[in-house]
Order: sequence, then C-alpha cells, then structure tokens
Amino acid sequence: MSVIGIDTSNYTTSIAFFDGVDGENQSKLLPVKQGELGLRQSDAVFAHIKSLPELSGRLFSHVDGKTITAVGVSTRPRAVEGSYMPCFMVGYSHAKMLSQALGVPLVEVSHQQGHVAASLWSAGRLDLMDTPHLAWHLSGGTTELLLVEPEGNNVRCTRIGGTTDISAGQLIDRTGQLLGLPFPSGKYLDALSREAVGRDWFRVKCRNGEFSLSGVQNKVQQFYEARLDPAETAAYALRCVGNAVLLATGQAMASHPELSVVFSGGVASNSMLREITMPLNPVFAQPQYSTDNAMGVAVLAHRAMEG
Repeated sequence: MSVIGIDTSNYTTSIAFFDGVDGENQSKLLPVKQGELGLRQSDAVFAHIKSLPELSGRLFSHVDGKTITAVGVSTRPRAVEGSYMPCFMVGYSHAKMLSQALGVPLVEVSHQQGHVAASLWSAGRLDLMDTPHLAWHLSGGTTELLLVEPEGNNVRCTRIGGTTDISAGQLIDRTGQLLGLPFPSGKYLDALSREAVGRDWFRVKCRNGEFSLSGVQNKVQQFYEARLDPAETAAYALRCVGNAVLLATGQAMASHPELSVVFSGGVASNSMLREITMPLNPVFAQPQYSTDNAMGVAVLAHRAMEG
C-alpha cells in the first residue's frame, strides 16, 4: 500500500510518497525577495500553483500512480476551529483532483499534525503516535508546546505552552534581516552562530510554560549595535530561544512527568537548539524533516488506510 502526501505551507511547496516504511519528499521553498520577511498569501498561492506540477512531475517520473491507494493533504495550519490559511487550498485542490483521477480516498489532516508525524517517522519513533507525549511545534508562524494524544490513527494536539507574541521563527528571521541574511534565515543564522565564541544570552521570563519573545528582539538589536558582530549576535538570539524552550519544557514536565518530548517545525532543525535541550533527552526529527514537508501528511494518510 502506497500513498501520496501534499503540503502547501506559507514557506514550502511539497509532495511526498510513502509505502509504510520508506518515503521520498520533493519540496521547494517559496521565493521571497531579499530583505523581505515572507510573502502575501496571494503571492504564496501563486507560487504553489507554479511549483506543484514541477514537483509532482519529479515524483511521478519514478513512482507508479497505479500503486497509490490514498492521497493525503494538509488543509489548515492546526486542527482547531477557525484555523485557516488560503495557501493550503492549493494543496487541497490538487490532492482532490489527484484522488478523483486515481479513484482513491482523500485523507485530510492539519499542517501541525503532519509536522508531528514527520518528526516521529524520521526519528524512528512512530510508536509515540499511539501514546501521549509532549511536542514543540517551532516554526516561522508557530511556537507552541503541545500535549499530543492519540486520536484514532491521527493525533490530537492541545496547546499547553509557548510564546504569547512573536514566534521563534519570526525572531530568527528578524535577526537574519538585521544581519542581512536571506529569508528564511534559520539555516544561515545556524551556520553563522557556529563561528561564535561567547556565551551571552538574555534570560526570558517564563511562567506555566508561557513566555514572550518580543522583548528578546529588542535585546538582540541592542546586542548587535553594541558589538557589530554578526556571529555573536546570531548565537545570542538562538541561545535566548533555546533556553526559553528549555525552561518552558521543564515547567510543563512538572505537570506531565515522564512524557517524551518531541521537536518539530523548521526551527527544530537548529543545531544550537538541539544542543541546549539535550538535558530533556528529546526526540528530534532528521533536519530535512523538521522543516516544512509533506512526508508527515503521507504517513498520516497511510495510517488512516491501515485502520
């Protein structure tokens, strides 16, 4: 049994194949002009419309469509009422057409559920899909600590912590803009931070797993203006994020002891974040499956057909 997964987020177009064991993800970042911090939804929709045929062509050049038994697609950011973003409609329309053409079921999931599934699959921990655990969704638009619980063949994600204002991804991208780095800035900031030798960071206040990062943005700018050192500034920003996440997780684990902690989302691919949170004995996705991808959507579609 083989399935196709499609995800059209605000950062990446992706389509994946999964046969229950192995898979392949084809993806392409949405184009963003130098100095800008993202795309308008209308531009994101247009970019997805252009990219999906190219990516599906690459995938189906060696994947036999006759073997596909279901098509999965992310239709909204999160599986909660009112969660909506127009760019996901591009993926839905393509997935709906493909499922009708192949005569197979369409499985609808959320982008966030896909992130959780991709992380667990790439880490070899799909067993956690069937047991409660904690999961961070760290991305350009979301910084949430979730209590993840089994819900049929999918998972239910309940927010129990995270930021009260800007996301970790927004802080990273704004730091990247300050330093003249391309958007999205995560991988560039990560590489730059490895050149740093200092250990400075600003301790973020955290209460009941909740914290604010807007003040950190001001601290990062002040730090850069005082030192004019891009590498040290990159490391400073990432340490602030990593230590806030570490503190919030510790507070959440006091109420949810002995649960595994999983990291998903593009920010979760950051090497400094991984180093700082090692005391948690965390479960991390392979870096290429931390960023936006359709593999988790395909995994969930496959599970739906199994069950």
